[in-house]
Amino acid sequence: MDYVKPAEVLESMVEAGANKASLTVSQMLVKGFLAGAILAFATTLAFTATAQTSLGMVGALIFPVGFVIIILLGLELVTGSFALIPLAVLERKTTFSRMLANFGWVILGHLLGCAVYAVLYGLTITKMGTDMSHPMVQTLIQASETKTIGYASMGLSGMGLVVIKAVLCNWMVTLGAVMALTSRSTTGKIVAMWLPILIFFGQGFEHAVVNMFVIPAGMMLGADVSLSDWWLWNQLPVLVGNLVGGVLFTGLGLYVSYKKKAASSSKLAVVRSTPEVPDHRLTPAAAPGTGDGV
Repeated sequence: MDYVKPAEVLESMVEAGANKASLTVSQMLVKGFLAGAILAFATTLAFTATAQTSLGMVGALIFPVGFVIIILLGLELVTGSFALIPLAVLERKTTFSRMLANFGWVILGHLLGCAVYAVLYGLTITKMGTDMSHPMVQTLIQASETKTIGYASMGLSGMGLVVIKAVLCNWMVTLGAVMALTSRSTTGKIVAMWLPILIFFGQGFEHAVVNMFVIPAGMMLGADVSLSDWWLWNQLPVLVGNLVGGVLFTGLGLYVSYKKKAASSSKLAVVRSTPEVPDHRLTPAAAPGTGDGV
């Protein structure tokens, strides 16, 4: 069967978290770079589909292609790792410092990957900076301003709102990473992980890596957004919210739900795999001169 039971999925989550924490710096940077760029590709594709159809849900249906590519290639997406590596720390499969190192290097990789794609995509839609009439120019500018000064105009309420939307976002994104572990077939993995990603993007929640592309791209194209606007009113609070959503609602939620069951299943498997050895001390000795055939 393709289906993997939740208790086994939990074990895979811990193992995946430990593996991610053991990557070298160069692996984290390159995998983070590729994942950031691929997610940016998917974002512009989704925005284009929305612009062409005037239906936001069409963009949401398409956006998960980027997440699927990232997961199937085993790249590093920090928002997914927010649910996995903390469990490896909890199970003492890795250390807290290794977890922080993974988060830091992968985020740097994301920023670089998103920046490279933002420059190349900006040059493409503006015809090397000579034509600003492409509809995606205004889409990115508006998105950049909405995600920053739009929250700033609300004051503390805006800060609370962006954090809440980030929590809700990564609850689903990390669930997408986990759902990929519920099947052993490629098709099963794709279908399973598609669903939560569709849910988050279709409702306009805040994803840190998507914003590492959208906001700088909008700034490059002329959005009235400063670096402090970007980091204070979006990037930092979204990273915090994404972390809380991933750790609390997906990582710890599934850990508490299935930890005992996973431990019991492992013990039962050991018992079943141990051959029974007869204890001859409990078997009475045969009488002299007798045999099995008597």
